[in-house]
Amino acid sequence: MPYVHVLGGPRHSQLMTDPTPTSALSARRAVHVLAKPTGAICNLDCTYCFFLSKEELYPGSPFRMTDEVLESYIRQVIETQKGPHVVIAWQGGEPTLMGRDFFKRALDLVKKHLRSEMTVEHTIQTNGILLDDEWCVFFRDNDFLVGLSMDGPREMHDAYRVDKARAPTFDKVLGAARLLQSHDVQLNVLCAVHAANVEHPVELYRFFRDEVGTRFLQVTPVVERATPELLTLANRGWGRQDGNRRLYVQEGNLVTDRSVRPDAWGRFLIEIFDEWVRRDVGTVFVQMFDSALASWLGLENPMCVFNETCGNAPALEHNGDLYSCDHFIQPEYLLGNIESRHMRELVHSDRQRAFGEAKLTTLPRYCRECDVRFACHGECPRNRFTRTPDGEYGLNYLCAGYKAFFQHIDRPMKVMATMLRQGRYADEVMQILEPPTPERAD
Repeated sequence: MPYVHVLGGPRHSQLMTDPTPTSALSARRAVHVLAKPTGAICNLDCTYCFFLSKEELYPGSPFRMTDEVLESYIRQVIETQKGPHVVIAWQGGEPTLMGRDFFKRALDLVKKHLRSEMTVEHTIQTNGILLDDEWCVFFRDNDFLVGLSMDGPREMHDAYRVDKARAPTFDKVLGAARLLQSHDVQLNVLCAVHAANVEHPVELYRFFRDEVGTRFLQVTPVVERATPELLTLANRGWGRQDGNRRLYVQEGNLVTDRSVRPDAWGRFLIEIFDEWVRRDVGTVFVQMFDSALASWLGLENPMCVFNETCGNAPALEHNGDLYSCDHFIQPEYLLGNIESRHMRELVHSDRQRAFGEAKLTTLPRYCRECDVRFACHGECPRNRFTRTPDGEYGLNYLCAGYKAFFQHIDRPMKVMATMLRQGRYADEVMQILEPPTPERAD
């Protein structure tokens, strides 16, 4: 999803540039629904995209959200919010396959149902393949925040992000970034971190900063679980391969060859952070670092994966089915359909509450006693499938990487947190830290 939920800031982090007392920046937890108007249907065939397999949940479906479901979604997501702000978020699959007229109808419905005291934010996550001048003008004129999926320089991006003919997509996606920028569309980049780019963190970061010119960056680790029986099939990818595709579910304690390894993930974050904290604080916004700073300030974390509990980010399928989470779209996590039961009831049901609280109640003792628990809280339950050193099940697969990262950033985070509490700017940290090492100086 696009980079919007940063301490309640509508477009980007306030923490790095705004010396407002931190109490005024505390986030109000809202219900954030990821709507998938085309379901799992996409015009790409990214090898690591397990969501492609979710097509198997709806055999024979046209995979297009009807106008009836569209209005139910818009009306109900507005009615479900307790606060004065609502995010209308589109994801896929590839949502631009619905065409601009669909999103124009959505905008009309927002105007119809939005309460007078409310503000609205429109976001869309796209692979960029279908974008043209008309799309960009539409996004700009309607104040959309666009998240563009891109995995780094050509070789890193094209390793797994391919089209249905297995052809590379880098040139088209870079072209989409340039087009969005030329039309002054608010843009951030979502980079999936996997085996092809995890060992090149600084090169990747500088590419996005210097060549793409993005100021807002998300990095998310690819972790694809598999059982011993399904590992070979999973390693082939999740597209339609000889009709032998299986539904991806959160099962198994093995991972695909594309998945990041815990130690590599930790090094990746550390090396990017070291580059960023010495030269880019306040000018480049990396969601992972904003999120960490919130934890060091004692605020609610803007990333659900680092909160103590979860459950406020359900996913809506094209037909109105609402699931507990985008990463748990599988039958046992289906809450119901918004055409037969209001979203508010589903989100606040005992079943969904139990789903969210299980993140806390199943946390292993090893995690509960960890010195960086306040920043991590065991990360996302989808990745908790390994064992602690004393044999307890439920340790996050990426634990070693996160622990190394959070311990590494402790001092600069404390410096920035102190500055903000004093009404100063976080970017002053760059004057306090040692200058860059020669090999990283430009």
